[in-house]
Amino acid sequence: MKKIATFAAIALLTLPALAQDRKVYLDWAPKPDKMKEYTGANKLIIRLDDVLAKHKGQASWTEDVVETERYSAKWISMGPGEKTRTQFYGDDRTSWVVWDGQIRFTIKGQEPFIAKKGFLVQVPLRVPYSMEVVGNEPGLRFEVTRGGGILPSYPVDTKADFGAPPPPKDGQHYVKVSYPTVFVGGGMDTYNGVNKPYLDFMKDFVEKYPNGGPRGGLFMGDYDNQAAIIRGPGVAIPPATNKGHFHIGNDEFWFILEGKIAYEVEGKGLIISKAGDVVLALPGRFHRASWAPGQMDTRLAFNRSPTMQHNYAEDANGTQ
Repeated sequence: MKKIATFAAIALLTLPALAQDRKVYLDWAPKPDKMKEYTGANKLIIRLDDVLAKHKGQASWTEDVVETERYSAKWISMGPGEKTRTQFYGDDRTSWVVWDGQIRFTIKGQEPFIAKKGFLVQVPLRVPYSMEVVGNEPGLRFEVTRGGGILPSYPVDTKADFGAPPPPKDGQHYVKVSYPTVFVGGGMDTYNGVNKPYLDFMKDFVEKYPNGGPRGGLFMGDYDNQAAIIRGPGVAIPPATNKGHFHIGNDEFWFILEGKIAYEVEGKGLIISKAGDVVLALPGRFHRASWAPGQMDTRLAFNRSPTMQHNYAEDANGTQ
């Protein structure tokens, strides 16, 4: 798995540097006759300024941002001293971008740590964790889990610890279960390869490389997940004739970690996003992301796999 994720990251992040005359594969790719529209929580761009204005004066709140079959992403604010129950997600990694305040993460098998603005945090599937806001300010985090209405599970050590069930939610209720300790059908996944408990983006990238440095790489990557840091200095915005690429049956979204990112999205035109904003590309829509002029720019790209196919225009030679 490590070799696959590493190879995919290198292949993805070096595409723009490859020669224009390289060899590429060609095919007929399926594309919807009518593109899926943005509805409900799913919008082309969710601007953080608008979210904060909506919840002004509130310490504790939740705002849905992405709700697709693959992903559920939301802003969550908890007041000082608030904490979650110990929980886990049974069949997928959970990840966060901490954006304000301080949050203590307690993850089974790891030393507890306090995450502040710019920390990227992830937990492997079925590994119990909890969060607590420390200090005098609310803790604001962007949380990404599997979509489709999947709720967390709440582990206990013994049958005597079950107590009252968690409250029902969204047409689901909780029942007592057991599951095997082996990884096939149960157990816990582990940290490995690119998958580490956390990364301090502000310290490890912004402070260390204020005007350049590495382009980034995978923060999270396995057969079912990708979260890729893509960083660089601003460049001239490409013309609208540069359509970028589209994905077959899979959505993709980006959290803007730094600076500004320019997006050209089929049927929607050009938008400029800034730090804290979230941009969503639905399946089948051409989309192109580029670092906007004037500063260092970084986006954190979420999609279902490092190996997900990128479908470029016939004459684009497999790149933008």
